[in-house]
Order: sequence, then C-alpha cells, then structure tokens
Amino acid sequence: MAVTTVPEAHPAARPAVAHSGLWEWLAVVDHKRIGLIYLAGGLVFFVLGGVEALLMRLQLARPDNHLVSAAFFNQLFTMHGVTMIFFAAMPIIFGLANLIVPLQIGARDVAFPRLNALSVWLFLAGGILFYTSWFFGAPNAGWFNYVPISGPQYDPGLGITFYDVGLQISGLGTIITGINFLVTIINLRAPGLTWMRLPMFVWGNLVTMVLIVVAMPPLSVDLFLQTFERIAGAQFFHVAAGGTPLLWTNLFWIFGHPEVYIVILPVFGIMSEIIPVFARKPLFGYPSMVLAMLAICFLAFMVWIHHMYDLGLGPWVNALFALTTMTIAVPTGIKVFNWLATLWGGQLRINTAVLWVFGFLICFVVGGMSGVMLAMAPADLQYNNTYFVVAHFHYTLIGGTVFGLFAGLYYWFPKFSGRLLNERIGRWNFWLTFIGFNLTFFPMHFLGLEGMPRRIFTYAPNLGLTFWNEVSTVGAFVLALGVGALAVNLVWSWRHGALAGADPWDGRTLEWSIPSPPPVYNFAEIPLVRGRDPLWVEKRWGDGRMKPAAVETGPLHMPAPTIGPLLLALAILLLGYGLVFASWPVIAAGVLALGVTLHHAMFTRDPGVHVHRSPGESAALESHEA
Repeated sequence: MAVTTVPEAHPAARPAVAHSGLWEWLAVVDHKRIGLIYLAGGLVFFVLGGVEALLMRLQLARPDNHLVSAAFFNQLFTMHGVTMIFFAAMPIIFGLANLIVPLQIGARDVAFPRLNALSVWLFLAGGILFYTSWFFGAPNAGWFNYVPISGPQYDPGLGITFYDVGLQISGLGTIITGINFLVTIINLRAPGLTWMRLPMFVWGNLVTMVLIVVAMPPLSVDLFLQTFERIAGAQFFHVAAGGTPLLWTNLFWIFGHPEVYIVILPVFGIMSEIIPVFARKPLFGYPSMVLAMLAICFLAFMVWIHHMYDLGLGPWVNALFALTTMTIAVPTGIKVFNWLATLWGGQLRINTAVLWVFGFLICFVVGGMSGVMLAMAPADLQYNNTYFVVAHFHYTLIGGTVFGLFAGLYYWFPKFSGRLLNERIGRWNFWLTFIGFNLTFFPMHFLGLEGMPRRIFTYAPNLGLTFWNEVSTVGAFVLALGVGALAVNLVWSWRHGALAGADPWDGRTLEWSIPSPPPVYNFAEIPLVRGRDPLWVEKRWGDGRMKPAAVETGPLHMPAPTIGPLLLALAILLLGYGLVFASWPVIAAGVLALGVTLHHAMFTRDPGVHVHRSPGESAALESHEA
C-alpha cells in the first residue's frame, strides 16, 4: 500500500469566508448556517461535559478523597452523561448533516427550512434550561434517570424536573430534524441520484433519522409521564398505586439502545466517505455496506433487554436478547472488513483526517469486542455495574463516535469554511487525544475486573484500585489537552488557515464540485448524477465538471430569513420554566406566547427572496414578495 502525505496548503480558489451581522444568524433559515450553530453549540457543551468528567476523575484519583461530596459527584455524573449524549454528540452530528447532506444530494436546502431553524433553537433552549439546574440543584439520578430513585418520594428537588423538561424541549427539536431530513433525502435528490448511488454519509443519516423518528417518541412519553408525576401527583411508576418502575426502564431503553446507533451510524458514513478519497479507490462492497446499515437499523430495536439482564425477566428472554445482541455485531463487522478492504492496495495519503480514521478503527474494534463479551447474559451479570462497562461504552462512544466526528471535521472543514485546518496542530490534537483516551479508559477494564462498581464517588485504600485510577486521571488531563488543541485549531484556522479551494482532497461526491464555502443557493444549476461517485465519474470520463440536469435562467427563489422560529423556541423555553417551577402565571404566559409565535413562525406565508447566481464570492439578494 503506497503512502503519500497530503500537503498542508492548496491553491486558493476563493477568498476567506465573508462575515455577516447578528440578524442573519438570529433569522437564519439557510441549512449551512444552521449547521454551524449546531456545531458551535455542540462543541461548547462537549467542553462543559469534559469539565464535569475531569472533576469526577480528580475525585477518584485517590482513595478516601473528599474533593467533592457524594451528592455533588452524583450531579456531575448525571450532567456529564446527559450532556455528552444529548447536547454534544447529537448536535455535532446534526451540524455535519446540515452542512453536508443537502450538498451531497444536489439540493439547494432542506425540505422545511423554517422547521430546520426551529430544531436548532429548540436544541439550544433545552440545553440552556437543563444547565440552569446547576443554580437550583442539578439532576442526580444518572443519564438514565431510573425510577424510583428519581421519583418525587426519593428526590423531591427540582433537578429531575429540569432533566425531564429540558430533554423534552431538545427532543422535540430532534424529532423535527428526523422528519425534515427524511423528507429531504427522499424528495430532493438530484436527477440520477438513485438509492444505490447515495453517498454513504447520506445513507448513515437516512437510517439515523428513521431511528430518531421511531425511537425518540418512547423517551418523550417517559419524560411526559414523569413530568406529570412530579408536578401533578400522577403515579405511573409507583407500585402501590398500580404503576411499575419497569415502565420507565423499558421505555427508556427502547430509546436508549437505538440511541447508540443514532450517534454511530453517521460516523460509519463519515468513515465510508474519507477512506475511499484518501485511498484513491472506490468503496469496497457498497451494496453490502448499505444492507449492513439497514440490518443495524432493524436489529437496533431488538436488543434493549441486554440492559436489563438482572431484572429477573427469565432465562428465555435473556437468551433471546443475547442472541440478537451478538447478531448485531455481524453487520458492524462487515463494515470494518469493507473499510480494510478499501484501504488494501490503495495509494493512501496520510493527513489528520486519516489519522482519526485509524484511531477510530482501533478503538471501535476494542469497544466492539468488549460489547460481545457483555452480550452474554451470564457473563454480563458479573461485568454489570462495574467499570468494565464504563470502559466499553466509552470505547464505542468516544473511540467510535467522537473520533469519527473529529475525522469528519478535518475532512469537511475546508468545505464550509473555505480554509484548511492546520496539519501540525492537527497531529498534536490527534496524538494527545488518542494517547489520553487510551490512558483514561483502557485501565477501566482492569478496574471493572477487580470489582470497582460504577457510580461510586470514593473507595477504600486497601482494595487495589488506586494505581489504575491514578493512571486514568492522568490520561483524562492528557485527553483534555488534545481537545484543547482541536479548539485552538478550529478558532485559528477559521480566520488564518490556508485557503482550500473547491476540491482540496480530490473528492468523489457532489459537495466538492461547488465553491468553498458554498454560495447561499449551493448549486447554480442542479447537477445530473451519472454514477455512484458522481464527481469522480466526471473527472475520469468527462471534463471534470458536473453536468446540469436542466438549464436554469433567471434568479432563484430561496426561503426568506425569519426570526419566527427563534421566537417560537423562546416561547417554548418560557413554558418549560413555568413547568419546572410549577408557576401557573408563567405557564399561562408561555402558552400565550406559544400561540402567538406559532402562528407567526410556522403558518405565515414565506415571502421568499430572489437570489441572483453570480460567479463572484457572494450572491446578491433581492427581496421579493411572492
């Protein structure tokens, strides 16, 4: 396998990305700007979740430590888990989906631009409300929020209500995103872009949106039931009143395990985009990769009981779900072998994005192997609630999801910014993160096998746990340095990075056929797709340019900016605070504001704007009443 190094700079095709005023961001409907808001918000929450993790590691660095109290540790533990899943990983995924999916399918925007704007504001509103809980007593029952310990009889404070309402608000935005992207991918594909020509990143997001639309409602129902338990005295989970705690547990994990695939399937798509470009080969086994994604989507809803092996459901139930859990490893393994087959014999070019690909492959395979161990019910009864499980899911969620998302950032940053990320800083970012991650989480396998339970805030000095906890804590700070290097790279390169040009990587898909960053209308003319790798087909068999599906003349009609979705999200946020504090005047004000803004934001006619296609840097906008 020949290896070359990608140069850090490429010839400049366009000047730096233009700046814009605050109003353009508040009234945003352009999917690319919405994607940047998702990315920025997700990265900020990622840092907050990382700070919470560092505080936990400092507490566990030494036995009998009292840096933080047990109560505060439980709050850190809960806030960290919820933040990383709901307010970091998913928004970053939605950010890349907004930035790239419409470009890859040859569309000018998503199907419902205003709903897209509402989705991002609901994500931020839910995150703001959730983090307000630090001022009133943060939730403390874990990201899974099991009842009865999260019930009002055991936890009467406001923290759990902040959890319920905050996730309801952000979850509403997530469901809207799922519907919006399903309609977009199904209906707005360019002519010639058949199902078996879709880029794998689009397939990953398509399957993810199916999972979201099916799996998020059970969580919303769970949160709705608990909200009414806490603010209205309902008793859905109280055994003495005819309820059952298993209702929460089943509904939560019917969502919770598909959630694992919600945050990893788009990453599978990212891997399948990057590897062929830098190996200079078509993706090996494309049809099997598509079928593997569809199989994962189906099986994702058939494995949730493996989180509940110790609840006494019986050996036949446990055996059935152990079988489905091990079966889901098969389509995942198909993907890994196909990626390796794509690399085999390729003329591999090494840059930071490729380093993240290798880091992903190594760490995700480790996490998958421990997952198969945990799938076996008798063994899982021993591993369960130990740090072995903590090691497993961090190897899949950080070594898998986060490493893959970082690869996607390095790969697509030139497209949405017009500049390249710095390769030298990028290598520091990769190696610090990779070494720090493995120092942090690999020792947790040993801690779990030694019997260290999850969710404890301290331990006795004579249990033999001190050394590996010290190593893990040192690794966490090395990992933090790596994330800091990424932050520096993003901020510095946004203004000072080498200019990228339209196609810095010699790409294969449609997004690399247009300028970087793309104009507001994406494509001056909708392209005609003539192969599975449409741009590569035109480079090899044509003149290197995409052919238009039809000649279009005159200005393009694009959605008009509107502040309505932001106002609607603020009304929902006001209603959320009213529910948390059980304040009927605030609830009434929220309902009134919701009614007014709902009509303005979603049901008034979009006047639209005329966009004049221009070969220059920016498009001229002419307001036009429809």
